Amino acid sequence: MLSANGTWTKMDVQPPPIRTLDDYILGSARFAVPDIRNLERWNNRIINNLLYYQSNYFVSFLAVLGIVGYFQPFHLFLGATVVTLMFMGFVWAAENQAQIRRFRRNHPSLALCAILAASYFFLTVLGGVAVFLFGIAFPILLILIHASVRLRSLKNKLENKLESIGLKRTPMGLLLESLGQEQEAGS
Repeated sequence: MLSANGTWTKMDVQPPPIRTLDDYILGSARFAVPDIRNLERWNNRIINNLLYYQSNYFVSFLAVLGIVGYFQPFHLFLGATVVTLMFMGFVWAAENQAQIRRFRRNHPSLALCAILAASYFFLTVLGGVAVFLFGIAFPILLILIHASVRLRSLKNKLENKLESIGLKRTPMGLLLESLGQEQEAGS
């Protein structure tokens, strides 16, 4: 990060705490179907919930991966490798090609779908489709559904504001930044 005197300073990544089950899905959690006519507001809700609940999402994702990995460890490893390589290839291409960078910034959902679709077709050739769908794509779908329908609280908004002004750096913030969504976070 560039400081006020023009020198670069190190910005440490800080994983946020795991939110309580009450806040995440139970009692105090409020859910509502998003207004699909206002895509910008829906996108902001998803991004801010991804930032706020990222530790819960990570634990949920690992739980599903653990279950699938227990039954199909090789196929899960193969699927995770393919998705990681596709994601890294997409980020590299977006950094080196202005056209892809604009697409990533203007159509983040389509960019994510492109990565998952490319991974799916590659895995079809390799034979690990079912493991990919249940071990990788299904948890991502569940996370995006929760992030879409979970209404934000005051605490959620405050934490997201700290992330957006750069006082805190989190793993999800870095992931969203690599997908071209840094300007959306915290709004």
